[in-house]
Amino acid sequence: MNPSQPPDPAAVPVSDAVPPVKHLEFKAGLLLLLMLVLVLGSGAYVLYARGVFEQTQRLVLVSDDSEGVVVGMDMTFAGFAIGRVARIELGGDGYARILIDVPEKDARWLRTSSIFTMERGLVGGTRIRAYSGVLDDPPLPDGAERPVLRGDTAAEIPRLMASVREVLDNVAALTASDSALGQSLSHVRGVTERLNGPQGVLGTLLGNEADAKKLVLTIDRANALLSRADALTARLDSLVANADRQVFGQGAGPGGAPQGGLVNDARASVQQLGGLLADARASLQKVDAVLVEVQGIAGNTREATQDLGTLRAEVDASLRKVDALIQEINRKWPFARDTEIRLP
Repeated sequence: MNPSQPPDPAAVPVSDAVPPVKHLEFKAGLLLLLMLVLVLGSGAYVLYARGVFEQTQRLVLVSDDSEGVVVGMDMTFAGFAIGRVARIELGGDGYARILIDVPEKDARWLRTSSIFTMERGLVGGTRIRAYSGVLDDPPLPDGAERPVLRGDTAAEIPRLMASVREVLDNVAALTASDSALGQSLSHVRGVTERLNGPQGVLGTLLGNEADAKKLVLTIDRANALLSRADALTARLDSLVANADRQVFGQGAGPGGAPQGGLVNDARASVQQLGGLLADARASLQKVDAVLVEVQGIAGNTREATQDLGTLRAEVDASLRKVDALIQEINRKWPFARDTEIRLP
């Protein structure tokens, strides 16, 4: 029995192999419409995300150079983007005018006292920033023009290099062998060598060793004179102490007994002399009384003579006491002596 052979594909009709798709044209049109809607929606979303449909106000920044600024660049405030560069144009005065669109919801951060800067560093692009120090100032109006402060680090490099070159030239001039600094260092070296020499600081101050030796010898002599002066002062203090003890009676005498000074002895002698003078005055008063009696009683001569002899004896005794007291004073108080104190 023969096996059955597969039918020939060419002999089978097309209508019988793949069934036809219903409404194919409608489905293709619907797919195209859907793709168009997706493209338009994506474009609208991108425009919305970029703030095309937001209400904005215009800010014009004026600068002498707009290098590095491109359309679409953000303007930041405190690190947040609050505006976007819409157009860059050159004004009639030769200054660049940067037109920035700021959304109305972010325009409240811009005030009349706001400051705008355009910074360009060595790394990275140009950045436009806004600074508002006083938020209570009036808001910035629409279409306001403000100057922008430009800071370019790359532009400062040539000036910095020129300053560095000038500093290096000055340093080279200072460190040269024939410069003032080199000469000063050589003088300092010479002074240091003199300080380390035999005479040290004295030799450096006086300029030579001979004067330094003379100064040292003078100082030694002055020290010797000061030592002698100290010894003489000590002896003078001892003499003064002895004089005080002898005159004013300060200190103890031989055997530990208190010694009276000349002043105390003179005071006692004067007191005794006063007593003797009082006695002599009393005796003289008696003489006056006797003389009155002698003048009144002329007849009783013998009795008057006896009274005069007794009175004379009393006067002589008083005078002897006075003479003894004066001799005692002369002995204790050196009136007739040489009282000059000779210092050694």
